[in-house]
Amino acid sequence: MSAGRILVVDDDPQIRRVLKVTLSGQGFEVDDAKNGDVALEKVRDARFDLVLLDINMPGMSGLDVCREIRAGSEIAIIMLTVRDNEADTVEALDAGADDYVTKPFKPTELSARIRAALRRAPGGQGPDGRLALGETTVDFDTREVFSAGRRVRLTPKEFDLLRYLVGHANKVLSHRQLLQAVWGPDYGDQVDYLRVVVNQLRKKIEPTPSSPTYLLTEPWVGYRLQIPSDPR
Repeated sequence: MSAGRILVVDDDPQIRRVLKVTLSGQGFEVDDAKNGDVALEKVRDARFDLVLLDINMPGMSGLDVCREIRAGSEIAIIMLTVRDNEADTVEALDAGADDYVTKPFKPTELSARIRAALRRAPGGQGPDGRLALGETTVDFDTREVFSAGRRVRLTPKEFDLLRYLVGHANKVLSHRQLLQAVWGPDYGDQVDYLRVVVNQLRKKIEPTPSSPTYLLTEPWVGYRLQIPSDPR
């Protein structure tokens, strides 16, 4: 039985070959694409559970490919890059990636990241129905968000974080607790991941993101979602 279908997108043929052999040996069905245009065509024509996507490719960049995929799909996406800095992390997560792995990487590390991303089940557990936060309405059943009458698209990680915060509304949640709940048990120290997603989420649900009303920072601890006593 297949462990899942993965699309490897990288302009380096050697990396594609190595990843195909490695992941196939772990029970995955693996296809590959040499550039962003081919990747988008394959995503449109076939079903994949996860995309491994190189950020730095000639032509359409990995970030652009990620945004295109994310505009119409909640497929898990892990970005691959030779650079390791906060700016790249921000760009990758902002584009809608689930995770970010720096080359060169150990096969065991990549496998762990893939398993964590595949554990994310669309819908997840948590509240259902609708929640009103001022002019923002969240529909947990359809995974839709409307702000001032306009539909706002959340990335899967943004939505999963919001769902978890709503399920623990008005409680202070630590960075580690949020990271492990949303990204998985192997995540606890990647506070930059959390900070990026929180900042993006605020831009979409807060009337004044720089002075949040609902998604509040608890300095040195974590975050708290402050909602009305009768939000519905």
